[in-house]
Amino acid sequence: MRREKAWPRPSAAGYRAKGVTLPARPEEIPWDRREFLGWRDPKAPGRAYLVLPYDGEVVGLALRAAPSPKSRLRSNTCGFCTTTHGLADVTLFSGKRAGKLGREGNTLGIYACGNLGCCQYVRGELKSDVPQPVETLTLDERLARLEEKVHKFVARVLESR
Repeated sequence: MRREKAWPRPSAAGYRAKGVTLPARPEEIPWDRREFLGWRDPKAPGRAYLVLPYDGEVVGLALRAAPSPKSRLRSNTCGFCTTTHGLADVTLFSGKRAGKLGREGNTLGIYACGNLGCCQYVRGELKSDVPQPVETLTLDERLARLEEKVHKFVARVLESR
C-alpha cells in the first residue's frame, strides 16, 4: 500500500540548506510526481542528496557518490527502482549512519540510478539504454515498491543503535 505523500508547500525559504544546490527552483519541481527528490550536486559530482517525506516530516540525506566505472559492457540494477542500466549509469551512494555508528565512521550504501531519477524511470518519463525485463506489476505497485525500498534505506541510515 502506498504512503500518502506529505510534501510541504514549496517555498524558496523552506528549502535552503548551507551549501546545497537544488536541482530546480522549488516551485518548478513536480512534487506530486516524486516519491523522493534525489539529485547530484552539479558543483560537486561526488555529492548527492535524497529528500523525502518520512515519518510525518521531510528528511534529507547527504550522500557520497562513488566514481562510476567507465565500462558499458556490463549492467547493474538500481536498488530503489529496479531499473537496469549500463554499469556506468549505476552509482554506489553511501550515507553516514546516525548516532554513535556515524560518529565511528560507519556508512550504509546502495547501488542506485546514477542520476537518482528513479521516480521518472518508474513512471516511464526517463528510459534506460538497456532493455528492461517485463514487469507484471501495475504502476501503483511499482511506485509502492520504490517507496518501500527508499524508506527502508532511510530507516537503516537513520537507525542509531
